[in-house]
Amino acid sequence: CGGSASGKTTVATRIIEALDVPWVVLLSMDSFYKVRRAGAGAARGPGPGPTTSPSLAPQVLDEGQQALAARSDYNFDHPDAFDFELLVSVLRKLKKGKSVKVPVYDFTTHSRRREWKTVYGANVIVFEGILAFANKELLKLLDMKVFVDTDSDIRLVRRLQRDIMERGRDIVGVIKQYNKFVKPAFEQYIEPTVQLADIVVPRGGENFVALDLIVQHVHSQLEKPCSLLPSCRAALASAHQGQPLPKTLSVLESTPQVRGMHTIIRNKDTTRDEFIFYSKRLMRLLIEHALSFLPLKSVTVETPQGTTYEGKRFHRQRITGVSILRAGETMEQALTAVCKDIRLGKILIQTNHDTGEPELHYLRLPKEISEDYVILMDSTVSTGAAAMMAVRVLLVSASGAAGRRGRAGTHAAPPQDHDVQEERIFLLSLLMAEMGVHSVAYAFPRVRIITTAVDKRVNEEFHIIPGIGERRGPPVGPSPGAVAGTASPPPCPAGNFGDRYFGTDGPAAWCDSDAMDC
Repeated sequence: CGGSASGKTTVATRIIEALDVPWVVLLSMDSFYKVRRAGAGAARGPGPGPTTSPSLAPQVLDEGQQALAARSDYNFDHPDAFDFELLVSVLRKLKKGKSVKVPVYDFTTHSRRREWKTVYGANVIVFEGILAFANKELLKLLDMKVFVDTDSDIRLVRRLQRDIMERGRDIVGVIKQYNKFVKPAFEQYIEPTVQLADIVVPRGGENFVALDLIVQHVHSQLEKPCSLLPSCRAALASAHQGQPLPKTLSVLESTPQVRGMHTIIRNKDTTRDEFIFYSKRLMRLLIEHALSFLPLKSVTVETPQGTTYEGKRFHRQRITGVSILRAGETMEQALTAVCKDIRLGKILIQTNHDTGEPELHYLRLPKEISEDYVILMDSTVSTGAAAMMAVRVLLVSASGAAGRRGRAGTHAAPPQDHDVQEERIFLLSLLMAEMGVHSVAYAFPRVRIITTAVDKRVNEEFHIIPGIGERRGPPVGPSPGAVAGTASPPPCPAGNFGDRYFGTDGPAAWCDSDAMDC
């Protein structure tokens, strides 16, 4: 929070840069000014959908207020100028990890543009605005409150430069608006809220000591989920119990053949060769099923007998396959066998043992995939955490994701613009838990989810039950302890598909790092 032109956006941007963590969202209160009436050429927004409610009608300026705004006689610094209902709804959904559509405000015409931008839930949400502390419901959503305190003369100079250079206003109108509305509103509505702040930042973005303290606090908060993670995940596991499965889910028909193959790969006594053979058969069926959801156009061809045949042909869009390492890589062979000349990418996501959160460690994607249909592959999906992070990577321009260096010191690819359309992402998995299905569908309601089976529950270790790989077995080959004549290490839980497929039931450190079938 802070007065107009106090440097709030500069402070927010520098905090994000100093945090150096992936998945940070910057949300500006400027996006939530009330709109012009539809008759005055305003954009109504996207309408009811995953981000809005039919009862959440846009709050509008009447014709008189619109005329005042055009003459710089409307008070845009008053609480009544903002659509707090929409703002609170958007921020609440972002905090839950759900994707939302955010309006784009045009300061020249005092209206919302027709195109809204999609924003996705993140690890850190930085919200800034002149009246960020002015609404009780909004205050409840803020975990840390920062007030940017800048001298009034400096704020006036900055506002003159910004409104004249960037927003096409004239100097007379800017000064008139400042004296009539901006300054009184600051004294009445903004300045008193400094008492609600946890931290006051004098001098704005140049106060690096204050910025450093804020960044340290945010990092300390990000470390806390480690102790809370089991209870949080348990709550997530029970949150969707009894709810119908989402319409974006498609499950391969459970024919006797499919059920027979599941019986073999779920059996703990199945040999590795048999496990691989029947897993590959299921993967091939799964991919063929997934391809049926691609857009097809009607075509007529001539047969060798000289007659015509009314058929279908895939529209000219390109397909890219992306595997979530390491188990997702097992599905690449089936994909390349079905799709000729398909491009492949890889994403490695592992759990940070300090925080319990998934982290991006490696990314290699083909260039120019924004218009592609992307088949995202993971062998099993339990909680959905890794799958959701992978979807984020595909959706978001990578300057905020892969181009950063994670807190764990892991390496990622150089920044790229991915910007894949959400509805063009197909998440494929041999087996999913209901918990993972609901989590992915909730966060990304337009991603198509395709699997061969859905199991109802997960255990305390978040392995799918009955699952595919939940068994214990000794490491493959002699253990280091046996060779040295000492006791062998305890058996490692081969609790994931990858260990059974690749035959890597050993050592404990590797199992721990790869045990996240999410």
